[in-house]
Amino acid sequence: MSAAPAIAVATGTQVADAGALTAEAYLADRLVDADEDYTSELRDAERRAAEATLLVATVEATDGSPVVVGTITLAPHGTSYAEVAEPGELELRMLAVAPEARGRGIAEALMRAAVRQCVVAGARRIVLSTLDAMTTAQRLYGRLGFEAQPQRDWGHVEIHLRVYTWTPPDAPGALIESATWPPARVEVTPGGWRVGLSGGVTRRANSAVPGSDTSAAAIDEIEAIYAGAGLPSIVRVRASDERVEAQLADRGYAIASDTDVLVRDLGPGTPEPSRPHLQVRSATTPDDAWLTAWLGVKKAGADRALARQVLVGAPADYLTAIVDGRVAGVIRVAFAEDWAGLSSLAVEPSLRRAGLGRELTLRALAAARNRGARRVFLQVEAHNAGAARLYAGLGFQPADAYRYRELAAAEDGPPTPGC
Repeated sequence: MSAAPAIAVATGTQVADAGALTAEAYLADRLVDADEDYTSELRDAERRAAEATLLVATVEATDGSPVVVGTITLAPHGTSYAEVAEPGELELRMLAVAPEARGRGIAEALMRAAVRQCVVAGARRIVLSTLDAMTTAQRLYGRLGFEAQPQRDWGHVEIHLRVYTWTPPDAPGALIESATWPPARVEVTPGGWRVGLSGGVTRRANSAVPGSDTSAAAIDEIEAIYAGAGLPSIVRVRASDERVEAQLADRGYAIASDTDVLVRDLGPGTPEPSRPHLQVRSATTPDDAWLTAWLGVKKAGADRALARQVLVGAPADYLTAIVDGRVAGVIRVAFAEDWAGLSSLAVEPSLRRAGLGRELTLRALAAARNRGARRVFLQVEAHNAGAARLYAGLGFQPADAYRYRELAAAEDGPPTPGC
């Protein structure tokens, strides 16, 4: 079996497998007896999948087929599986990992997926209940930033349940994010939409942020602006904004990518650089070597002048790692109010998997702190599991989530910009 689990909503036979696994795990840990009614409830994953969100962790067997090795249930307030959730909260239930698959980080992967789902859904908080005997699980909750809420503890008969909660950190918001990655030109429509135009250099600089008016006429306006610029119409929309999502989908906008916004503060406990002998140059503008390194990995073929214009539109530090006399990797740290935004991390392909990405991120955190920033954020595509693990290990937590929706291009239309 592969070491890294894949996390997804259970489908098909995975639902029944999740139910059997949950009962097996609780029985193995002696948390229930085989003849208890609750054991039957643990096995009934079909009802959980119908009334709540049932996530499963799978790994590949030797024959390449996926095997369910873990599961967790996410129940919104008001559903039958939410025992203590208040309005706006998402309750986690029935975290279970197959006994033979423990020690591989599967429970942590499931919990991190649940935390991300909380942010995507726009929930204000996660809540869960745990037994005193679940000490391993409680240590995991603590590592992930969950806090005990003894005033909410509850129980029945001889069972005492402790309540833990996790609250998403404050997100920078679209305006701060845009301030650290400003489009070459912004048009503000009568409906309040901010339309970024940068000749196709990155979606961030070539997308529209919805305004207060989300009528069909307002969307017509932004489409006309992009058509006039010879660019595809791209909208950045929060995944939880169901109304705008539905409007765009009805107009033929496909999901181009899902993006997570991760944040951490820069107070005590901020990790320090771990490779002091690595040569890292710092500058307040990107030199040709920095620009070549970034474009070569991220945006091959992009207009260099436009790329530079986007980059220098905000105050920033540009860090360049040097190994054996050549550029090994780059990263950018831009500043807006008390935030620092990390972006443009690129490592030369032949030098990957040597910890350079992590070290450059640590150097970027140090640079942000030295410039007086109090908080730092970055954006990562939701499918990039490797990056998510890197940033989670450095203390970043999900704070917001959005997606780019792109209007299907006409035949022989302009090329789609990169992310």
